[in-house]
Amino acid sequence: MIQVFLGITARNLHRATYVSNLYYSLGFRHKEFFFWKPTYRHISTNNSMRPNDLIEAQDTVPAEGNRICSSSVQSTPDIEKKYVHRVYDAIAPHFSATRFAKWPKVAGFLNSLKPGSVVLDAGCGNGKYLGFNPDCFFIGCDISPPLIEICAGRGHEVLVADAVNLPYRDNFGDAAISIAVLHHLSTDDRRRKAIEELIRVVRRGGLVLITVWAREQEDKSLLNKWTPLCEKYNEEWVDQSRPPVRGQSATLLESIAETDEDAGVMKQADDRLTKCHDGVEDKTIIACSDSNTDENEKNQQEYFVPWHLPFHRAEIGGASAAALENGFAKKDEKKGTVVYNRYYHVFVEGELQRLVSGIKNAAIVDQFYDKSNWCIVLEKL
Repeated sequence: MIQVFLGITARNLHRATYVSNLYYSLGFRHKEFFFWKPTYRHISTNNSMRPNDLIEAQDTVPAEGNRICSSSVQSTPDIEKKYVHRVYDAIAPHFSATRFAKWPKVAGFLNSLKPGSVVLDAGCGNGKYLGFNPDCFFIGCDISPPLIEICAGRGHEVLVADAVNLPYRDNFGDAAISIAVLHHLSTDDRRRKAIEELIRVVRRGGLVLITVWAREQEDKSLLNKWTPLCEKYNEEWVDQSRPPVRGQSATLLESIAETDEDAGVMKQADDRLTKCHDGVEDKTIIACSDSNTDENEKNQQEYFVPWHLPFHRAEIGGASAAALENGFAKKDEKKGTVVYNRYYHVFVEGELQRLVSGIKNAAIVDQFYDKSNWCIVLEKL
């Protein structure tokens, strides 16, 4: 094994780290690999990247075995754009301020890695795990430019990228993590592709830790306070293989309670947010929501979960003002907040294992339930 002492100078950040393989060190010497600009959403993974190449990057990336990502997976569904991407862009500073505690299981995984390991954090958010183990080198990516700006301001190596289209060469990292990310992807294909990408970018023998929200919540009453997507809404938004039939007609969203996964702060809201089309309430959506049977509720996995942005936050201006104006968000005067709704697909027991079962070059080495999350550790074969 070649031990290389490498100085990292990307963005004038002078840092040293031990790297366990010369292949990695050569990769790091390409400053373009760390090239970051907050307006980029899709970044190519060619080995000979130049900054200009990134500007002209296409939406398809070569995967292991010269496979090309399918257009159905590459195309981001509207429900994710509106109720995931736009929301996190709008709430980024406030979201970041609530995300500081490290989950013990994630911390234990990171601390178990060998010194010099290259760790890829896909969906790094505000970067709370970046640099957690000082003996490892971390690279983070997220779909939200404002969150990446926060990470960059803290001196982390980060870039804007999509979890289903990671901008790294095959076998690049020693380990990868995806913490609370997959539940924001709205189809099985996209969730599976995100897992395949995590496996692709780590070396043989590399480990991948994935955590997702569980339907089997420790606080079972919480699910009753979330707003389920009814069957018809699922067909039109989540199942992209079917053509939309309502166009831009109304959706019923509910401001519902949420337990902050880090701070344990319960946020309550009782009002409903009803978007209307031409001022006419969409009775179909309301009826669908109100007529759920016990069996439907038992099998429900698609939800809207709110984020309450206090009036005093600086983010209330700009994007939030526009969101209020166009009905994307609503005011809760009683609580003094602007309410955004986020899309979640909560996972049932065994679902992660099912997604992994079709990936030939990955094996499950650990699986567990922790803090209302299903978690899995994979090894690349």
